[in-house]
Amino acid sequence: MRPISLEVYGIPRDRVIGSASALEYTSDERGGTITHKAEADYLDDGPQKPIRIWSRTGRRPLLAAGNSNGDIPMLDFTQHPDRPFLRLLILHDDAEREFDYTSGAEQALEKAQTSGWTVASVKDDWATVF
Repeated sequence: MRPISLEVYGIPRDRVIGSASALEYTSDERGGTITHKAEADYLDDGPQKPIRIWSRTGRRPLLAAGNSNGDIPMLDFTQHPDRPFLRLLILHDDAEREFDYTSGAEQALEKAQTSGWTVASVKDDWATVF
C-alpha cells in the first residue's frame, strides 16, 4: 500500500501503517545507501496491528477497516469510550467481480455481529470494484 497510497488514494506514504520490508545500510563513497531486502521487517497482523498503530501515532484510530480474523485486535482497539469511532469489516463475497474469500474471516464476522461493527459486502455494497 505505501508505494501506491499517494498516487491511488491521495494519502502520503508516511500516513500509511502496515507491514514493511527489511532495510539494509551499505557504506559507499556517496555516504551510504539504504536498500530494501527481500524479507519482512515487520509483519503487521493480529495483535501486532494495534501495537504498530500505537507506536506510529501514539493514539487509538477513529476508523479502522479490515477483512480477516487477523484484523480483530485492530478493530477492537478502535473503540473509544468518549468519541465516535468506526470499525469496518469488508466482506469479500463477490466471486464475479473479485475473489470470493470469506474463509479466514469467520471469527471476524462473528465478532462483528456481537460487537456492533459495520460490515460492508463487496457483492451488495460496492457499485465498482477496481
